[in-house]
Amino acid sequence: MKRALLLAAIDPTIGGVLIFGDRGTGKSTAVRALAALLPPMRAVVGDPYNGAPQAGARGQKTHLVPVPVVDLPLGATEDRVVGALDLEKALASGEKAFQPGLLARAHRGFLYIDEANLLEDHLVDVLLDVAASGENVVEREGLSIRHPARFVLVGSGNPEEGELRPQLLDRFGLSVEVATPADLPTRIAVVKRRDAYDRDPRGFCAQWQAADQAIGRRLIAGRKRLAQIETSDAALTRVAELCLHLGTDGLRGELTLMRAARALAALEGAQEILDSHIRTVAPMALRHRLRRNPLDEAGSTVRVERALAEVFGP
Repeated sequence: MKRALLLAAIDPTIGGVLIFGDRGTGKSTAVRALAALLPPMRAVVGDPYNGAPQAGARGQKTHLVPVPVVDLPLGATEDRVVGALDLEKALASGEKAFQPGLLARAHRGFLYIDEANLLEDHLVDVLLDVAASGENVVEREGLSIRHPARFVLVGSGNPEEGELRPQLLDRFGLSVEVATPADLPTRIAVVKRRDAYDRDPRGFCAQWQAADQAIGRRLIAGRKRLAQIETSDAALTRVAELCLHLGTDGLRGELTLMRAARALAALEGAQEILDSHIRTVAPMALRHRLRRNPLDEAGSTVRVERALAEVFGP
């Protein structure tokens, strides 16, 4: 889970992360903690969409703002998500004005959906449209607004509570599974840390500050290094062979696998994509893109690992 979130933070074009697993395993905590690791971003002062400054623009005032991590709660109305007419301003001054929604707030940041498998269908349709175009188009009460809405989509959920719509599932670049720790030392360590935080939040954060800063520096270095990572024909051939072997639909699997492997190479300080990078990210990039095979009862992760062994060798 942590690796997938870091890769999505290094290269947002990967397409976001879906985290499925047991309740109480820290999924939401990990997503919300990611924002604290990212350096602040520069935005135009007064821009409701956190717009990036334009190169060469004179007189443009900018400031540093935290990278937004916006929660999309269950039961949110469509107006709250996409934005709506600002009624307060309309009643006070008689002017029609647009009140930006959650998609506007999430621009250039992260949009987090807890219980993504329980999201209402009409909101799923909105997200699919915006995720594909990078723009939010709102037609309300005579208003016609179009604004940028590019964000990293992060969803979490418990598979026992329902499945995700295939169209939305396909939009997530990476998919990871989180299970309750089964070994005694890990369970005890997690409980101790949680208890330490509850007793003294400031002291706990201070204790882990150096470790957080080290991860933040790796993220920044990875982002800077990303454009310099070479993607050789040999690496692309490996990626395509693996997807062909698994029979994934379309070419989105190849694209996501290539980008994730490149982001991992950048995170690890490598100069090019190696087989080890592809092997590491293949399960999270491909497990949710496999067709169901009634003759193969093995889980999707097992099927990817089996294909890796056949294509790359043991």
